[in-house]
Amino acid sequence: MRTRVLLNFVLAVTAVIMFGCEKKEAGAAEKPEVKEKKKMSITKESFGQTPDKQTVVLYTLTNPNGIKAKITNYGAILVSLETPDRNGNFGDIILGFDTLDGYLKEHPYFGVIVGRYANRIGAAKFKLKDVEYKLAANNGANHLHGGIKGFDKVVWNVEDVKAADDMATVKLSYLSKDGEEGYPGSLNCSVIYTLTKDNELRIDYEAKTDKTTVVNMTNHAYWNLAGQGNGDILGHELMLNADKYTPVDEGLIPTGEIKEVKDSPMDFTKSMTIGSRISQVTGGYDHNYVLNSGGGKLALAAKVYEPTTGRVMEVTTTEPGIQLYSGNFLDGSITGKSGKVYKKHYAFCLETQHFPDSPNKPQFPSVVLKPGEKYQTVTVHKFSTK
Repeated sequence: MRTRVLLNFVLAVTAVIMFGCEKKEAGAAEKPEVKEKKKMSITKESFGQTPDKQTVVLYTLTNPNGIKAKITNYGAILVSLETPDRNGNFGDIILGFDTLDGYLKEHPYFGVIVGRYANRIGAAKFKLKDVEYKLAANNGANHLHGGIKGFDKVVWNVEDVKAADDMATVKLSYLSKDGEEGYPGSLNCSVIYTLTKDNELRIDYEAKTDKTTVVNMTNHAYWNLAGQGNGDILGHELMLNADKYTPVDEGLIPTGEIKEVKDSPMDFTKSMTIGSRISQVTGGYDHNYVLNSGGGKLALAAKVYEPTTGRVMEVTTTEPGIQLYSGNFLDGSITGKSGKVYKKHYAFCLETQHFPDSPNKPQFPSVVLKPGEKYQTVTVHKFSTK
């Protein structure tokens, strides 16, 4: 009798324990799995040395969606930008080189920050307060992208590198001394690259001077939304938020006229393929468009769609103009990243800017910067698919 009672007691206790364990396991199974949230990140690696032994580094900014932007302090260059196509396959959509050596040689400003004055200044000279300043004539008789050794050929200081929950930034700075390439005033300038969790690459430009000067900075990325080196860009569909442009002479210097794009091959107010009317434009597109926003406030400047991959790029800017360049001078003589050969029209540029030759065109928006003032512009590239 006692044995039976003891056995029943043991069985009852065992049942309670097993029930409790089953209940705990069931509860554990019902509890949702907590996945670690992906964060913004920045990595740093060596990118070599300049001939005068200056150290060059490469920063990789990555967002939670896998988009990567690589930036080096030589020329403040945007080396690469990896984004997904509509099927989730990532590709680098910027022309350039795998190593520093490519950028140290002569090249068509792949991904660089250009300055002190982006684009062209006619006859390589201008006047300020009746004083004439002569610049290097490095584009025929004209001055182009800051001269012989512009901002694209110097090592910038790395001021700040940080990753937060929603963005990763690299801030670069450079002191352009009074008289450098013929420009007056010592110019303290900085460029801040920011990659956001919303798939935006933002570029902030800032500068101050100790003497009245002219400033016009931009980034000179060569884009191919099908992937760098993957054919020409003539099938890309482009919309420019610009009803007018600045016609140019044979040296690509603005004539001073501001002309309507309507009923001409210059009209991209509605989305059109870049190649649809390019044969009607002598030499191809290399023109400044007058943005409808007028500059000053961040506003839509351009939208590009690449049909085979579904990639979309929207450009917003505070600048009054944007230069459309259709890669006319690429000729297959340059081998870029992954051994890709860059042929004619294998990329396009959308350089947000003040108008070319503004120092000599008082009717254009002013590019003059005085002591005590701050030069400040913003351009944002947003990436998506459809």
